[in-house]
Amino acid sequence: GASVGRLLSSETGDTFALALLHGTKLLPPSKLGAIKILRDNPRNESNVVCNKKKAEVTVKFSVVLPEGSGDDDDGSFVEAVVDAMELETPPSVEACTSKDVRIEEGKEYQRYLQGAAAEAKSANAAAEVAAASKSKPADAAADGSDEMVVTAFEVSGSIDYTKLIEKFGSKPLTPYLLRRLENVTVKRGTVPRLHRFLRREIFFSHRDIEKICELLEGWYGVDPPPVDGEGGGEEEEGTGQQQQQQQPTTPCPIYLYTGRGPSSAAMHLGHLVPFLFTAWLQKAFQCPLVIQMTDDEKFIFKGEYAGERAGDGTGAEPNRTGDNLDRFANLTTENAKDIVACEFLEDRTFLFSDLNYVGRMYPNIVRIWKAVTVNQVNGIFGFDGGSNIGKIAFPAVQAAPSFGSSFPNVLGGGGSDAATLACLIPCAIDQDPYFRLTRDIAHKLVPRHHPLQGKPALIHSKFFPPLQGAQGKMSSSDANSAIFLTDTPKDIERKIKTHAFSGGRDTKKLQEELGADLDVDVSYQWLRFFLEDDDELARIGREYGSGSGEFWSTGAVKGKLVQVLKDLVAEHQERRNKVTEEVVRKWMTERCIVTSA
Repeated sequence: GASVGRLLSSETGDTFALALLHGTKLLPPSKLGAIKILRDNPRNESNVVCNKKKAEVTVKFSVVLPEGSGDDDDGSFVEAVVDAMELETPPSVEACTSKDVRIEEGKEYQRYLQGAAAEAKSANAAAEVAAASKSKPADAAADGSDEMVVTAFEVSGSIDYTKLIEKFGSKPLTPYLLRRLENVTVKRGTVPRLHRFLRREIFFSHRDIEKICELLEGWYGVDPPPVDGEGGGEEEEGTGQQQQQQQPTTPCPIYLYTGRGPSSAAMHLGHLVPFLFTAWLQKAFQCPLVIQMTDDEKFIFKGEYAGERAGDGTGAEPNRTGDNLDRFANLTTENAKDIVACEFLEDRTFLFSDLNYVGRMYPNIVRIWKAVTVNQVNGIFGFDGGSNIGKIAFPAVQAAPSFGSSFPNVLGGGGSDAATLACLIPCAIDQDPYFRLTRDIAHKLVPRHHPLQGKPALIHSKFFPPLQGAQGKMSSSDANSAIFLTDTPKDIERKIKTHAFSGGRDTKKLQEELGADLDVDVSYQWLRFFLEDDDELARIGREYGSGSGEFWSTGAVKGKLVQVLKDLVAEHQERRNKVTEEVVRKWMTERCIVTSA
């Protein structure tokens, strides 16, 4: 039990609460003498403690007995007073034991905190309402599916490429860097002009492109263009033509590396984008190229096992395993035919399957495994304890071709030192995490005089949007979201006219007044990828965006895209039909692909 009383100081008028935890009787202050606070004493009994761990005030006091009560050594005075008291109801001790704020200043501060929290909650709710009220593409789901997600395994939502550069830590491809690329390509006479993907900022981000330009400038023996001013002019063009006649006599100091994960027999236009650009880069730089077919990765991530498929000791395949690894090996051959049809330089291109070539790369794979921790891989790719060990090990396999020493016979001939070649990787930006990891440990796999300390340079593309909306990227899993390289002209026309998301207005009147929203119109965005003529593209954008002229309507723009794609796919199919399995084996034969320019 406990009892509580209140002591009133006659000097200051302050009130104190007194709890007698040893009993239920209360000793009236009127029966007492003075109450003395114990301040200056050897034990420091009354003090204040305020530090990082606690804030504490300790007040100890003594009671001075009234005159005439004696010294009360035996406690008789207190006992007599207590016995004389008759309390009907023991007072409550809740006020003393509760954690509630009991003084007015504390209560006022508590009210302030509650008001501030309410204002913040109201402001956040208003911000959410404002964000939700902004216009979204018609296919954005109400559950927030337009939120940007870009990983090595998933791309979805509305992509903000400026934020993506900041998130990944890459750099934008500036106009000056384009001039430097033009200086070592167009002005060397290898290609007539910069690729449309560069002119239209479809390839928009990079890592160390300036160092690749520096190597090529040194190889050609030319100076970089001036930083200020556009350069050009007849005199510079004439100089470029003269330099074109003085070709280098040594092998190119760089090589290209790209790849494909064979998950389906038919590739789509989104798969074609990096290969079209890589083929242009190879011609522009006159350099070697290695193309990795990651059939091992696709089995690790998508492979299946069924016991009933395993051989039973009879039939054509008595010892067959129950998995489908062979399926991905066969898809490699089919996809390789499409890749060969992209018009790479055969004598400077090596196409390889991981399942067949991994032995050559294995020393570098082991070095990468040694240099990278499981926590690093899990942190970058989101793996956990439930992931198979192949997923955790695979990033090293994709990193290995970044080092020329992984191709001692392919890149090591013709007077070239494979170990010191610089690597440039054209890829969609969702593949960047693999090579951020690679760049972090690259110095451990190369000699000290490697020009980039072993780090692969990268040039990143934007995503090729699916038909249903200019978000995310195209997928093979949805046949109506993609145009496949095996589609017929009728398939192409049906898909574009039926499924291509339109940025046009609902009525002719609104279209003529407001024009189309080009940013979300899939047909216009696809023309940016595949229509070569810059002037014609600009006219289509101008007329469609203003609702006037020949291309004022969605139907006219879709019709133009249908014709462009029919021609593109038909030409590709014609080249692919000439690629036999024997041709594929030739491209995949290990051989030296290094030659002088």
